[in-house]
Amino acid sequence: MKQPNPAIVAQDAVRRLPRLALWLFCIAYVLPGFFGRDPWKSADMTAFGYMAELARGDSPWFTPQLMGLPVQVDALMPYWLGAWAIMATSWGLPADFSVRVLHALMLGLTLVATWYAVYYLARSPQAQPVAFAFGGEAEPADYARAMADGGLLASIACLGLAQLGHETTPASAQLMFTALSFYAFAALHYAVWTPALCAVIGILGLTLSGAPSVAALLLAGACLIRLFDRPLKPGQLGGPESPGSQRRPANLLAGSIALGQPQPSYFVTWGLALLLAATVCLASNLDLWQWRITPPNGQWVDFHGVTRLLLWFTWPAWPLTLWTLWRWRWQLVQIANGKMSRHLALPLLFVMVTVGNTLTTAAGDRALLAALPALATLAAFALPTLQRGVASLIDWFTLVFFTGCAAVIWVVWIAMQTGLPPQPAANVVRLVPGFQPSFSVFALLIAVGATLAWAWLVKWRVGRHRAAIWKSMVLPAGGAALCWLLLMTLWLPLLNFARSYTALTTQISAVIGTPPCVETFGLDRGQIAAFQFHARLHLQPANAQTSCPWLLVDRDKVATLAGAVQMRQWTPQYFGYRPTDRDDDVLLFRRVVSP
Repeated sequence: MKQPNPAIVAQDAVRRLPRLALWLFCIAYVLPGFFGRDPWKSADMTAFGYMAELARGDSPWFTPQLMGLPVQVDALMPYWLGAWAIMATSWGLPADFSVRVLHALMLGLTLVATWYAVYYLARSPQAQPVAFAFGGEAEPADYARAMADGGLLASIACLGLAQLGHETTPASAQLMFTALSFYAFAALHYAVWTPALCAVIGILGLTLSGAPSVAALLLAGACLIRLFDRPLKPGQLGGPESPGSQRRPANLLAGSIALGQPQPSYFVTWGLALLLAATVCLASNLDLWQWRITPPNGQWVDFHGVTRLLLWFTWPAWPLTLWTLWRWRWQLVQIANGKMSRHLALPLLFVMVTVGNTLTTAAGDRALLAALPALATLAAFALPTLQRGVASLIDWFTLVFFTGCAAVIWVVWIAMQTGLPPQPAANVVRLVPGFQPSFSVFALLIAVGATLAWAWLVKWRVGRHRAAIWKSMVLPAGGAALCWLLLMTLWLPLLNFARSYTALTTQISAVIGTPPCVETFGLDRGQIAAFQFHARLHLQPANAQTSCPWLLVDRDKVATLAGAVQMRQWTPQYFGYRPTDRDDDVLLFRRVVSP
């Protein structure tokens, strides 16, 4: 007889990951990358430019504009949140710092929501491990807690989360609202008010963040899952009155929560249906529905690019997800027959909708970012079914890969500081011309501490706690956090110089000083936001009615400049460039004849 539940877990395998260690681990991953840098090219700088315009009152709130240019992502809420953060901290904090503090909190909330989503899904009866003949199987609360720890670690381990999760773009807001919705749908089986509030915030926030269709599809799918989901009966495995159910789950925050009674399916389903109707009405009244479907043309180049994105962006969650679908395949068959397994159906819904959005729109990796909480959840359900050989393969591959990456980061940093080895130092000079290395004792101490912590973690992994089901995610998550932290400490000056507009705006400011206004032609949104923020320039579109003393023109648009201005009035004055990207070169003209 085929066993529909492949999870065979003893009580000693669900020992908890120490809360202090988990807290410190999340902080060490979230904070680096948000502080100590300027806004980066180009989505990061562009999004911040719209937020700053709203905060200054120079743009309508329902149609954000940057010097007359509409937003590229039809989102409202991310720009509103950033503008409110700037306005709330206008008493002394830099505007870009305020926005990054907000997004650091958003990423932290995403991780918390993911932890609770996995916890509640692991409490469902179909997800619980097989009962032993003579007892000793894992208690439901302990099992769910261990699974949640594994899901959180799997989320941090995903390579795609590192950079895009630390940017201040609408994509990070969509990630947070998706995670809140995911938690809400997972927890509505046990509670009402907190999950309902998170569902409203998540779905409406996702609708106002440029993804109303995704929000509507997720809500419709959640309603279908609720229709086929049978409420728990008292005493059923994993239910509130089953053995061990009175034990409270460990909270990532300061307190604890308790599971309530199972909520009637019809009550929750009607609530989700009303929320769906409100979402449709809101998107329709604000004209948020936009046709963005771009079917793939079937070319090998496009297919290869999407495949490569899926493979590296969601690593290592995707191979574990495939393993989950294989080991839990008999429950997938039951789902097809109308017998719902929430711990598989709900994350599959989120994965299919978000991955489908990635494949059919031009959003690319930023759309795929919203799939990571659900993918991490599916990866977590592979952990209690992994064989020892597979777990060892994951550990050894992770150890070699991330140790090698960390070694490369250290070698390049030493070369930047000392010139030895000469080849890495020469590569830095060639790739980032004009960069002057700087030394920070604070950054060095953090990097050394993180490297020592990695060495201790490797020793801990091979020496103790081999039975914990989350053990296979410790090294992937630790390695991803280590490399990200090293990049954001040792390499931060280099990356900030290469990816920000500071070098370009500094060149222009040194030539023109602080004029009353500057005309522009052909500049993209990132360049406009950069000159407004870094150089404090008052920019105006070039036309015959303006009389500014200076004109900034994108290098690629010089050929069409004569159609916008009278060239006899201007003379070339300076050529500005970004050392690492020739696409951002600009020409500076000085007015010689008054209009």
